[in-house]
Amino acid sequence: MKRVVAIGELLIDFVPQQKDCKLSEVTHFERVVGGAPANAAVAVARLGGEAAMISQVGEDAFGTHILDVLEKNGVDAAHVFRTSRAYTGLAFVSLDATGNRDFSFFRNPSADLFLSPEQITEKIFNKCAALHFCSVDLVDWPVKKAHLRAIELARKAGAFISFDPNVRLPLWSTPDACSKAISEFLPYADLIKLSDDEIGFVTGEKDEMRAAKKMLAGGCKLVLVTRGANGSTAYTPQHTAYCDALSVDAKDTTGAGDSFIGSFLFQLVRDDLTADRLALIGEARLAEYLRFSACYASLTVQKKGAVMATLPELRRAYPEI
Repeated sequence: MKRVVAIGELLIDFVPQQKDCKLSEVTHFERVVGGAPANAAVAVARLGGEAAMISQVGEDAFGTHILDVLEKNGVDAAHVFRTSRAYTGLAFVSLDATGNRDFSFFRNPSADLFLSPEQITEKIFNKCAALHFCSVDLVDWPVKKAHLRAIELARKAGAFISFDPNVRLPLWSTPDACSKAISEFLPYADLIKLSDDEIGFVTGEKDEMRAAKKMLAGGCKLVLVTRGANGSTAYTPQHTAYCDALSVDAKDTTGAGDSFIGSFLFQLVRDDLTADRLALIGEARLAEYLRFSACYASLTVQKKGAVMATLPELRRAYPEI
């Protein structure tokens, strides 16, 4: 089986032990490895797929912990580099009564920002079927050029490109800077994943259907939109498929979108789908993929932190999958 390669931030999420209070009021936190691209890679590996991570951490205890966790979860961390130029990034999280989050980031700068294009080599993309990235590390640091190099080499290897903007405005100097970086990278994507609250910011369109058509007209082959309790939709140039949300007791939405896109990528790679074939997926198959990923994400939100389930755990919870 070919593998999913993810590139981007690696950090430690400090998840609160209390719920329904402001970040300034939280007194106890639990350490959890985070970073949206890494979460997606872990989802792929936990489901039984092959996954690798490209990033950089500090020469500190948090960096060591991240490497240990990636390896224990079956993610190839051979290309997670270490540097003494900065510490591993940290994020402190608070949760409201419904499990939704507020963040405070400590990465000014963090080790991942110093990842350089010279560190990205062709051998990383041997047997690579998909390259996945987000927008957090598209800031004007060496890591941005590392992303461009990774996209170039992944394309050369025949992989399709997956982009989840995963907008985190507190990490940007201005909203315009974030928007500009996302717009720069959208044309590289074969697959774009958006949450409903990102549609207007990313596409400039308030209407979901118009936004999807705009992305597809720009060269994207598959657009995924997740809406939390309101389900999800997949759009291709030929078809549109829907999936209702699952009714579960959400304890923490951290990693919900990452588990969704990670499990979706797992299915695409499992079925040997290339960039050209993404646009040809039929409506029934799209609906199956959405249902699988909705079920998978539902398990993540029922736990604290971005905890990714295994395939046996998913099938025990949802035998019809």
